[in-house]
Amino acid sequence: MKFRFAFVFVTFLLTGSLSGAQVVLQTKQFRIGLNREGRLTELTSLATGVNYLPAGQDAYILSVRSGDKMIAPEAMQWRRRSSELVLTFPMAGSDKGTMTAEATIKIIQNAGYISMELVSLTHADQIGLVCWGPYPTTIGDTVGDVVGVVRNKDFAIGIQALNVKTLGGYPGTEDDVQPSYELGGQSYRGDVAKPTPFGSVLQAYCRNRDKDRVISNWGHGHYLAPAFRDGGVIGSKLAIFGAAAREALEVIGNIEVREHLPHPLLDGVWGKIAKNASESYLIMDFGVDNIKEALGYTREAGLRYLYHGDPFETWGHFKLHPREFPDNWKSLRRCVEIAAAENVRLGLHTLSNFITVNDPYVTPVPDPRLARVGSTRLTAAVDTGDRELPVDDPAYFNQFRNNTLRAVVAGSEIIRYDSVSASAPWKLLGCQRGAFGTHPAVHHAGDSIGKLMDHGYRVFLGNHDLDQEIAGTIARLFNETGLMQLSFDGLEGCWSEGMGDYGKQLFTKRWYDALDDSLKGRVINDASNPGHYFWHIYTRMNWGEPWYAGFRESHLELRLKNQQLFLRNLMPAMLGWFSLKPETTLEDVEWMLARGAGYNAGFGLATSLKALQSHGRRREILGAIKLWETARLNGLFSAEQRARLRDIKHEFHLEPAPGGRVELVPIYNAYFVHEQKVKQPGEPVYSSFRFDDPAREQPLAFVMSMTGKGDADPDVSFDNPSIAVNRQDALVLPVSLKRNQILYCDGQTIKLYNRQWQLLQTFPSIKGLPSLVHGLNEIILDGKYSGENGAAVKMEIRARGDAEAVGFSYF
Repeated sequence: MKFRFAFVFVTFLLTGSLSGAQVVLQTKQFRIGLNREGRLTELTSLATGVNYLPAGQDAYILSVRSGDKMIAPEAMQWRRRSSELVLTFPMAGSDKGTMTAEATIKIIQNAGYISMELVSLTHADQIGLVCWGPYPTTIGDTVGDVVGVVRNKDFAIGIQALNVKTLGGYPGTEDDVQPSYELGGQSYRGDVAKPTPFGSVLQAYCRNRDKDRVISNWGHGHYLAPAFRDGGVIGSKLAIFGAAAREALEVIGNIEVREHLPHPLLDGVWGKIAKNASESYLIMDFGVDNIKEALGYTREAGLRYLYHGDPFETWGHFKLHPREFPDNWKSLRRCVEIAAAENVRLGLHTLSNFITVNDPYVTPVPDPRLARVGSTRLTAAVDTGDRELPVDDPAYFNQFRNNTLRAVVAGSEIIRYDSVSASAPWKLLGCQRGAFGTHPAVHHAGDSIGKLMDHGYRVFLGNHDLDQEIAGTIARLFNETGLMQLSFDGLEGCWSEGMGDYGKQLFTKRWYDALDDSLKGRVINDASNPGHYFWHIYTRMNWGEPWYAGFRESHLELRLKNQQLFLRNLMPAMLGWFSLKPETTLEDVEWMLARGAGYNAGFGLATSLKALQSHGRRREILGAIKLWETARLNGLFSAEQRARLRDIKHEFHLEPAPGGRVELVPIYNAYFVHEQKVKQPGEPVYSSFRFDDPAREQPLAFVMSMTGKGDADPDVSFDNPSIAVNRQDALVLPVSLKRNQILYCDGQTIKLYNRQWQLLQTFPSIKGLPSLVHGLNEIILDGKYSGENGAAVKMEIRARGDAEAVGFSYF
């Protein structure tokens, strides 16, 4: 995509007095109509004349909420000279009857979008929030729930919040957390754009936060959301645009530049279109003593990013593990410099505002800015040995969902408690005094006592001021060390501020603003959950964890749904994390690499120096990663090939070919199990299977291993395996196959490996491998089990399809 920043300014595109007192706002490609009440009358593509405003849907340019009632405007005026819309809202008065509030919106028309800023509002103290939209459209093909853009094959309509306090979505709850939901087999992670029966809606809002509020938040029915002085709803600003669908991303880039939103580059190219935004990376612990070995494996895999998954001894101040980094950040800086000399970039994992209980923010004196669910007063004095604390109100303390540490703070002491008394007089019971290295203290009647907010990771969290300091510390860590990759995992921890997604976006904005300019254009960052304003800051998202099932199963459905999420939200694609263990097969790795090539998605590969040192086929696996990823990032796969590579039921192998070329080989496979059977003496115990091979005739290739029930004899073996194909002479292998061993045949040689793929034996003298024919094949597997406890043998048949060229370049 060619990215242009030039604007063609439109002169006098606003018509102030049309029939029915209609106001028309217009760009080069898009027209919005408003009637005298501020109601939308059209959302029209100028190229086609199609009006995408659905019939029968009332929609207003802006609404306000007073109390719990959303109020639409009753009248609108257009001030031509100042380019302002003035909306009048009916407000319920006191003893004086009905009164009105007046909102003034500054309108600026650009060639690609229209900006709208709320510059004044009368009776603002009675307005809880303002809502831009919802703006209904008939477009429902692709609904960008995070980015706020809806598209069909021809046209796109979108909104963009132009400052961080204008939140994408609809204020359906008071916690300001964007909803995640499933609809039609898709996972949605927000409602800035939301699918509807008639198409979609686009929506945003801004809240007045000048007063304390008690809300439901993160599992707590009572949570104090402190007042936050950000100017309230005045200054809320939104852009709306309509453009050819293929130009939507370019329009957003132009909006970022013109409106001074974050617009991070990646090596000189806007991150949302940079081809290396989806670069894969190796996740592996390293330190000053082993950084060179870790870099060697990274380069062998053809990767440019090495990422430390667990570098910190404490979260909050981010002290590094002293064994790996004896001089703390200075040691990490040395690692960064060593890596840079080998053209590798280092990154690390954070848990955002999570604060470990061993961090100086907690011990020995707790920081007063640790997030609180709420506070009350002690009703009597407390001595240092007291195990019951009398409190005035139990509301904040008897909420035990998402209350792992059960900790309160009084003065400079943290106290843990077991429970709350069942009735007044209210007491915290079973108290542990001086928790987490703090010191027991005397407290007086009337002293404040606060319930600390915590997380299931057994950490505390920050309020807004502390979170801003932590975000600045993360930026300082990057500035001082030169790190170039970051994940804001646990970003939902910022909900502790009581401002929902506003808190997490303020956190990431603080980090981005504090980065050195030289790093803004080089750092890749992702997170655990997205956000509308945050979309402008992050490079990509990357969900999918490897810890819950096999290589191909863990989070598979989530990984695939995420590809649709990335596509509809105009984001680089990622597959998530996978775990490379000593037992990982080359076939599993190529299965992942094929999906990555199909979706043009990168991945994180979690491993360790020990795992790589132990893996007997390490070089084959790292070589495969290099080959596949180089081909993907150079765009060598055709659209037709990528479509096939996305199918999780299909397997592929990529291999170098003469002349520096690369060839893609389809693999047709099937799995069979030969179970141990108890039969009459002399009765055959073999198993017969059928394999329908779409490929040409070729020598048999297979992978064979022992399996069985959990109570099977661990010492059982499968002796002299015999494989016959289509009544050909059986291949008999002179081996006793044991548990944790693998017989591997690539159609040329047969090798015996242990569980970690270390070679135990090669069978060079085996001649005359049976051949598979095109079409149906009958395969008979036989052999003798030692022992009688329900063992089984699993065999995978693998047939190669015809190789096909990949791209026209060589590397």
